[in-house]
Amino acid sequence: MANVLFVTTEDIKIFTVLNGNLDVDKFRQFTLIAQDILIQNYLGTKLYKKIYNDIADDDLQAPYSTLLTTYIKPMVIHWAMVEFLPFSAYIVGNKGVFKHGSENSSSVDKSEVDFLIEKQRDIAQHYTRRFIDYMCNNSATFPEYNENTNEDMYPDKKSDFGGWQI
Repeated sequence: MANVLFVTTEDIKIFTVLNGNLDVDKFRQFTLIAQDILIQNYLGTKLYKKIYNDIADDDLQAPYSTLLTTYIKPMVIHWAMVEFLPFSAYIVGNKGVFKHGSENSSSVDKSEVDFLIEKQRDIAQHYTRRFIDYMCNNSATFPEYNENTNEDMYPDKKSDFGGWQI
């Protein structure tokens, strides 16, 4: 499969705090990670592949286009931010790992980055809950949601991660 994104560069720039000048290549892999791991977890493999393939074939039609625009895109955007933020200050190059710096700015400490990640996680979980609620009430419209078999990922119907319990 080619790397098909459920969101556009414009979606990311409009709906996040990312600078409009950010090199898309620094963010793209985190969008793919969010889609493949988190979004597929909530859509299930069959619905995920249906939407993925329809986008790749430029054949996404209602009601799937509405599902994508209204429910899935906000999830992808904010889960991608959760994945991106811990790595946003770093570059890996030929001579090692480097941290960005600028004359006109100061680096934030880990607790500030953790705060931003948790805020993005809260937003992502909100949109995920909306998606799950919608799918629970409209799953008959999207038969792929309940057609997973064998090694497919079955849709997770819980949006909150409450932390590790020991």
